[in-house]
Amino acid sequence: MTTLIADARRASGLSQSQVALLAGTSRPNISAYEHGHRSPTLDTLERLLAANGQHLVAVPLPNFTQYLDRRGKPFFVPDQLPQLPPATALATVKLPPHVDWSTPGKRRDLSDRQQRILAYQILLSEGEPSDIASLVDGNLLIDIWAELHLPDAIRSAWQPLIERTFASDAV
Repeated sequence: MTTLIADARRASGLSQSQVALLAGTSRPNISAYEHGHRSPTLDTLERLLAANGQHLVAVPLPNFTQYLDRRGKPFFVPDQLPQLPPATALATVKLPPHVDWSTPGKRRDLSDRQQRILAYQILLSEGEPSDIASLVDGNLLIDIWAELHLPDAIRSAWQPLIERTFASDAV
């Protein structure tokens, strides 16, 4: 939580004194929160974030189901599409070696559509739940879904999630 408070203040460009004034607390309290010497209540945290032009959001974590492809190799599908911050979704990344075993260490620019297609094909086929949750953005996946070359079992397992997302967006 200390990083959250300090990061919010730095992002707003405000000083500890300015945040304290806006949030109705003292500068020493802000410093204590940022350095982990004190923990704010939820109400105080919300006021601190609001003073920095931010708010607290609860996002449900995806639950993953394991499936087996026709060779018996496991793959994973979440119950909801991950939503990543733009800077993360469009970052240049090195896929973990257990995922990108054929070209370990290769950097992939997820802002480049063709590189994202290749990375997502690998991630959906080889990725563990943590890999998918941290590197696959649901909106970007939907955008390239028709262009992905996936084994039939993987495409079939993900297809209902993609369709549900389209249906909920149409409402």
